[in-house]
Amino acid sequence: MEQHGLSERRACRLVGLARSTKRRALARRDDEPLRQRLCELARKRQRFGYRRLTALLRREGEAVNPKRIYRLYREEKLGLRRLRRQHSARRLTAAEKHLAERPNQRWALDFVSDTLATGQTFRVLTVIDEYTRESLAIEVDTSLPALRVVRVLQQLSEGRGRPEEIRVDHGPEFVSRVMEPGVSSETSCFALLIPASRCRTVMSSRSTEDFVTSA
Repeated sequence: MEQHGLSERRACRLVGLARSTKRRALARRDDEPLRQRLCELARKRQRFGYRRLTALLRREGEAVNPKRIYRLYREEKLGLRRLRRQHSARRLTAAEKHLAERPNQRWALDFVSDTLATGQTFRVLTVIDEYTRESLAIEVDTSLPALRVVRVLQQLSEGRGRPEEIRVDHGPEFVSRVMEPGVSSETSCFALLIPASRCRTVMSSRSTEDFVTSA
């Protein structure tokens, strides 16, 4: 107003401001006691955010609102620092190190079971190449014992060659003595059976889930 030589009445009329608002003196509240009490509660309740701290202060008789507490909460830097979950990245890197890099490097075996409308239960054995994601075999029957699994793998090895590894779970078909190396000449070529880790079992089961969905 002094710079442009305007009166208070005219300046307030131009900007649309009430004269009483312009003359009102800003009342500064003393937040120091409240600030100290907030810090004390935050040290005692380290897992509490500003909303729960506001509730505690109201229980003590303080007439406060969340906005005021939030301002003091930020000024005192009482917020908890969020830690980044770096172990997930490390786990992913470890899994990538075991990915197949060429065909026939690793086959994955998995079983699926379901029930017919008559109540008859049947099982499905799936074999995939982890590199090409090709479905090598799908064997369906009401019973698939270990000898049946050996026969399927033997037929595949004769047509495609032996894989370097065969990844399986801990099903009864794979822990049978028939699958142990050296038991017979027919099963000696499957000496490289390795148990599947949890993350790799999930990846190996995707083709099986797609087969069941399409069926």
